Amino acid sequence: MSSTHAHDIAQIDQANASGRIPVVFVHGLWLLPSSWNRWAQVFAEAGFAPVTPGWPDDPETVTEAKAHPEVFAHKTVGQVAGHFTDLIGRLERKPVIVGHSFGGLLTQILAGRGLARASVAIDPAPFQGVLPLPFSSLRAAAPVLTNPANIHRAVPLTYDQFRYAFANAVSEEEARELYDEFSVPAPGAPLFQAAAATFNPWSETKVESTAQNRGPLLLISGERDHTVPWAITNASYKKQVRNEHAVTEIIEMPGRGHSLTIDSGWREVCGTALTFVQRFV
Repeated sequence: MSSTHAHDIAQIDQANASGRIPVVFVHGLWLLPSSWNRWAQVFAEAGFAPVTPGWPDDPETVTEAKAHPEVFAHKTVGQVAGHFTDLIGRLERKPVIVGHSFGGLLTQILAGRGLARASVAIDPAPFQGVLPLPFSSLRAAAPVLTNPANIHRAVPLTYDQFRYAFANAVSEEEARELYDEFSVPAPGAPLFQAAAATFNPWSETKVESTAQNRGPLLLISGERDHTVPWAITNASYKKQVRNEHAVTEIIEMPGRGHSLTIDSGWREVCGTALTFVQRFV
């Protein structure tokens, strides 16, 4: 068992022992579980039991991740969804699930499997059947998609690429701080999977959006997000809202980019997510 996975199991054991409702936080590409640390504290203070698992083989620190980028390679959406399904299966109480970017896609996959008491998907990567593909999304994904060999690689972002894809709505100074503190390499495979989902009926990005046991879902969109603009999040909402068995809502955060979960305005987004969850849990 890797040290990271052992840490995940320890968090799950602690959540089970607490008697509280767990909240599982799911990070996306180019970030680590530590990107949720401040959110976890807020939810803990609100009476929940936070769990911040990594993707398979995630390093524990940004420094370690940059020194060993190869550990991120070959991770697929299906593999990561299975990993989180197994971890959630160890919880004694059905959790709330909160995810960002590809973590937002994974959140919807997990909720569609009936694993979420309630869920929040923040700037979520598109699932199969979500068709809008704005130019800004293509540009944000270009560091990976322009080279087919990247499907088997881990790909870091340069500062300029991070500035465009994540930190376009904050100051230059803050963008550089976010890049140094949070940005790590990411597997290329999930982006290729999302790009090909329309043409692949067996795509691992499929979401059971009309599942009866999906639970309440909130989608949050950053108004200035280049990577997952409103068009994508709203298209996801239009599919999810067809679920007659559960509440589906969408909120746009004014002036916010893709870094909205980690930048200086994170608390407002966290508060929005917490308020939604507390309505149902």
